Amino acid sequence: MAESLSGSITVKLLDNDGDPDFPCCDSDCNDVNSSMVTNPEFLSRYIPSINSNLVIRQQSSQGLSFQLWPAATTLVTLLDNYRHNPNDSSLSTILTSPGEQHQHHRWLRILELGSGTGFVGIAAAAILSANVTVTDLSHVTSNLKFNVVANRNVLASNNGVVDVAELNWGRVDHMEAVGRDYDVVLGSDLVYHDHLFEPLIETLKYFLLGGERRKMVFLMAHLKRWKKESVFFKKAKKHFAIDVVYQDNPSDGQRVGVVVYRFLGKQ
Repeated sequence: MAESLSGSITVKLLDNDGDPDFPCCDSDCNDVNSSMVTNPEFLSRYIPSINSNLVIRQQSSQGLSFQLWPAATTLVTLLDNYRHNPNDSSLSTILTSPGEQHQHHRWLRILELGSGTGFVGIAAAAILSANVTVTDLSHVTSNLKFNVVANRNVLASNNGVVDVAELNWGRVDHMEAVGRDYDVVLGSDLVYHDHLFEPLIETLKYFLLGGERRKMVFLMAHLKRWKKESVFFKKAKKHFAIDVVYQDNPSDGQRVGVVVYRFLGKQ
């Protein structure tokens, strides 16, 4: 709770005109081609702990899932500060440091729900040298793949791997397809449409309460906007122990800051 996010994630708009390295067309991903970059919005975000920039394509006109939201930035900054000083981080009891991962010859396996642009999942893979599966609805996955390819060099240089998968909350076949073999589940700005509260809870029950990994943790960064969101937390507390691991100061005229919650399945 008292942790201070000292890192600075710098944001800069990019212009892809004339850049031969920009992934307008890439043989590694059939979904990335020149027809996908009509009036795009590109952001470059500097991640201090890996001394690298991540490039994220937003397509705001396509809907909420194609935009970068404040909770995502807070969660990435929290991960970035963990990489700088894992012993002084509120995530120290949740995550395994990159050095320990390599010592034990295994990657941290992470699942991200409602990935949107993929910023959190891609950053987590690079910062933690982790194997991350980013997920969202089918119409969002093309942009997810684009952003993964756009950052392939940063991922490779930091031993990070990102896979993209379709996952509709509450769809058992989708959840079975991505499997339960994860250490941590991540999410940011997931709680806004009340008709999705139950599907999200059912999805969390599948991953946190099912299978052999009974101690899997869900980290959710959330910026409160409406009173109705309390309904989600009331329902979720029937199945999960929920506590706050970090709280941001309010910014940009907000009355409250982003809060990062930890969910653990009740025994």
